Amino acid sequence: MADQDAVQQCIVSPQEEKLEPPSDNSEGEVIQSHASSAVKFTYDSFGQGMENLTRKLVPGVEENVSHEDTRENVKASDVRGDDSLEARAAIRRLEFKRSRNYRRSLQFIDDTPDSQVDDDSGTFSPQTVGKLVSGSISRSGEGKQSFREESRDDDKEEGELAVPGGGKSRRRYRSRSLSQSSTDSYSTSSYTGSSSEEDEVSPREKNQKNSKGSSDFCVKNISQAAFGRREIEIAEQEMPGIVALRKRATDDKPLKGAKIVGCTHINAQTAVLIETLVELGASVRWSACNIFSTQNEVAAALAEADHSIFAWRGESEEDFWWCIDKCINTENWQPNMILDDGGDATHLMLKKYPAMFKMIKGICEESVTGVHRLYQLSKAGKLTVPAMNVNDSVTKTMFDNLYSCRESIIDSLKRATDVMFGGKQVVICGYGEVGKGCCQALKGLGCTVYVTEIDPVCALQACMDGFRVMKLSEVIRQVDILVTATGNKNVVTRDHMDKMKNGAIVCNMGHSNTEIDVNSLRTPDLTWEKVRSQVDHVLWPDGKRIILLAEGRLVNLSCSSVPSFVVSITSCTQALALIELFNAPAGRYKSDVYLLPKKMDEYVASLHLPTFDAHLTELSDEQAKYMGLNKAGPFKPNYYRY
Repeated sequence: MADQDAVQQCIVSPQEEKLEPPSDNSEGEVIQSHASSAVKFTYDSFGQGMENLTRKLVPGVEENVSHEDTRENVKASDVRGDDSLEARAAIRRLEFKRSRNYRRSLQFIDDTPDSQVDDDSGTFSPQTVGKLVSGSISRSGEGKQSFREESRDDDKEEGELAVPGGGKSRRRYRSRSLSQSSTDSYSTSSYTGSSSEEDEVSPREKNQKNSKGSSDFCVKNISQAAFGRREIEIAEQEMPGIVALRKRATDDKPLKGAKIVGCTHINAQTAVLIETLVELGASVRWSACNIFSTQNEVAAALAEADHSIFAWRGESEEDFWWCIDKCINTENWQPNMILDDGGDATHLMLKKYPAMFKMIKGICEESVTGVHRLYQLSKAGKLTVPAMNVNDSVTKTMFDNLYSCRESIIDSLKRATDVMFGGKQVVICGYGEVGKGCCQALKGLGCTVYVTEIDPVCALQACMDGFRVMKLSEVIRQVDILVTATGNKNVVTRDHMDKMKNGAIVCNMGHSNTEIDVNSLRTPDLTWEKVRSQVDHVLWPDGKRIILLAEGRLVNLSCSSVPSFVVSITSCTQALALIELFNAPAGRYKSDVYLLPKKMDEYVASLHLPTFDAHLTELSDEQAKYMGLNKAGPFKPNYYRY
């Protein structure tokens, strides 16, 4: 009601207004037509009323824009005595101009934190009015606005908005490089500084201890442990399978005596696996398989829990191999199992500690790249221990490679580049399970998707799914986004990138960083411009630029995260593979590469079905006999392709 009263008091009715003879020097004069006794409703009555109303509603707000532009203002003498359309239009332009300038002076940013708002400040919305774009609004009762004086350099850097009258509004905008989004973490859903790369002191030079006095770890900052513990607890809620396996097998301790060297991504989901292995009786030492995928706070939480963790985000190549070496070679600890992702721990132990490698009971490998290395070692006769190929198990291939990548590719590109997908032309190199997931996701968002393939079977699948199969050289000039998912090397060369359009995005969804020839971009003729964490602009001499994500490394774990539920499936598969290899009687597995038994795949799947309230149908004795199956499974032969 108070606001309505203010309106009634401030707005003067045209019929009641007493008109004074206009003067040539006045602003916004009242125009009265000699041809008609009707009074025209002009700025002095309506605009001034709105000013008075605003002052009542928002104490402390005053006009800050000059209205002295002679080019824009229309004198009353120019239109006095003229009731033509031109005169009316001039009046309307004057009214609009004055009201527009006034509105500019009342632009608010309504994002002031509640903690910074005084109780006695005037209110204009459910939240107390914040700062004016061009300066700070003074508190109620302090009179005029106080404006922050800006330097010429600031004006040039942040921009100025010209206003009528030759003046300049101090309205500021933040450049992209200074926005909050540039300093947020774009990796693995971390909001506690895991993407910070500005700490000049290397973790290797720090002397850190956890609350138990142990220093057998090397992480970015042990004080972040509390944040990391919360991340792990959140992940556990979305990982029902691995948590169920932990509860079922804790009493039996099937990994008692196992000493596991782990080299995988270190994030909240991996932490759940690590703590599960420890609950099952294992002793572990862990490093990262990717220099950009580590969550620093999660590594700190694991170190605080007295696990030997050697990893931090943004490691150098030297740091990377140093961390793996610290896990393998330590006093009074002899590893007997390897859990690898990419084959780096296996490679280092075989090359540097061959005697130690021969004492390993088994290797568990979960990536295409690592499995390829194992098969090469086996073929060359250098693999002296049994290895389990987790990557080609059904639960890993279908869920981690297909379903996980189908979601995480979108998340990665959005977080890193804020790109709009509709109408973009995308090329996916490789139509395996990872490539299939990427193609489905991007096509669903309106992209035109091309596929490159060497395998005629995969190429035919891509054609049947509605994708054009092309050579990369045929489409490279027109694509907006390029994604590699082959596991090969030099899939995208410098010659390809030289032909790409300005602003094209290049990233990799395969495990290894060899698919994109990044080293060919580190030449004197090209300029690298860091935009934000894991996002670089590579500039050509002619001004063209491409956007390179994660320096060609695994983009979904470098620039975003993967679904915890899918990681739960993979983690269960890894844990069961380790249990099988560690407890297998002598002679069951030779020095070769093995697939996970079908029975284990089915068991992993069954651990996750209760989450969806799914109920399996059971075979009758007659049905089981007819199909030649055991009622408890396995239900498919090993050669069956899902």
